[in-house]
Amino acid sequence: MNNYYILGLDIGSVNISAAIAKFSPDSDNLSISGIGRARTNGLKKGVVTNIEKASTSIRQAAKEAMKTAGCKPDRVVVSIAGAYTGSVKSQGIVSVPSGEISINEIKRAMQMAQDNAIIDKDQVILHVLPYEFKVDGQDHIEDPIGMSGSRLEVFTHVITAEGNSIRNLIKATNMAGLKIDNMVLAGYASALATLTKDEKELGVGLIDLGGATCDIVVHLGNSIVYNDTLPVGSTNITMDLSRALNTPLANAEEIKINYTKLLESGVSELQLPTMGEVSLTHEASMDIVTKVIYARIEETILLLLNKFENSGYLNKLGSGLVLTGGMSKLDDIRNLTSLMFDNIPVRIAKPRSVDGLFEVSEDAKNSCVVGLCLYGSGEFTRYEIDSNGELKYKDSHLKSMTSTKSVNSAPVIEKEKVEYKEDKSEDLIKISKISEKNAEDMHTFTKILNRLKQLF
Repeated sequence: MNNYYILGLDIGSVNISAAIAKFSPDSDNLSISGIGRARTNGLKKGVVTNIEKASTSIRQAAKEAMKTAGCKPDRVVVSIAGAYTGSVKSQGIVSVPSGEISINEIKRAMQMAQDNAIIDKDQVILHVLPYEFKVDGQDHIEDPIGMSGSRLEVFTHVITAEGNSIRNLIKATNMAGLKIDNMVLAGYASALATLTKDEKELGVGLIDLGGATCDIVVHLGNSIVYNDTLPVGSTNITMDLSRALNTPLANAEEIKINYTKLLESGVSELQLPTMGEVSLTHEASMDIVTKVIYARIEETILLLLNKFENSGYLNKLGSGLVLTGGMSKLDDIRNLTSLMFDNIPVRIAKPRSVDGLFEVSEDAKNSCVVGLCLYGSGEFTRYEIDSNGELKYKDSHLKSMTSTKSVNSAPVIEKEKVEYKEDKSEDLIKISKISEKNAEDMHTFTKILNRLKQLF
């Protein structure tokens, strides 16, 4: 089979990262060929606030990656910030007429779970991830394919996003000259790049500590079972330092980035420019820097702890927590997190090692963009209904990549289809909406139809 080039586009609130990876189906090998980064404009906490500015930032990052790689991508996979996502649990039940479960039964069961998901009318479905199967009432089935039985049940974690935010991001990406093949939750992508098989099996919480938000996912066994976001990030530390030290934001950012090096050098006083006074400088104590940084980190960890306690999964994290993202590089954040989470095991994670530009895997801030490339190459949950409403499964990705090499699909969100045309292109973006379900008001005919789907 021919090689394919995948563009992973991590749409962050502070920076947009782009990576182009070459995927070789014959050897199942992924190699990073190019990397690009641009300052984010037109987005706030992952939400598009100015389409034109956002498209310019996306174009700059993608152009740099393509220039480094010397090629254009065949597939584009874009991250969706956790800031405008949510989730619900849903269940699907189908009969197995042949007595043996095939991919068709799994597909029917997952589509039933998708149809049964109760979501707000302004939300669209991003992922349907099965975390448990039952065959004839027998639970803890890891993979039901090929098993004998007459009834298949699937329990899914359905990740949703705000419809208008998705559409605005699609428009901005199209204006940048790119067409999206898949949209992936940012925390999901980071999990693909950082978590080990054993951690997933035992239960693990991943926190991607970003610039303006912290994305949270919990992985138990087969799949993600929880996702959330905290609207606090490393930029809050920068602003705190700027205020406390009375210095411009650019200098405060530099202090934050080099904090560990400053500690190791033994510096006790810093000479800093004064806010609003270009020619004036003043001295600032490193003790103030340390107090400001630790106070913000402590507050962030407390807020994260509250999120995990409210989720109900804190006591199910058998392998503890994994921290990644740019903020995870701050000094002593691992020990402080473990202490505040009652001595839970904590690991600082970089993205898994891949061929090509090795330095990409050496930086924790690249976890999401590497995970997006992995997703495009076939690394995903064993079964999944993706942002296009299509079933993905492990043995299908090679065939899928071959058939979609020159096809750029926009996300398809079931059911009510809406078509609209980008001003500068004749390509149609098809989006469908799932209307809000209400069991009490459901028409009798719809109930009968769903029952027939379960039987056949």
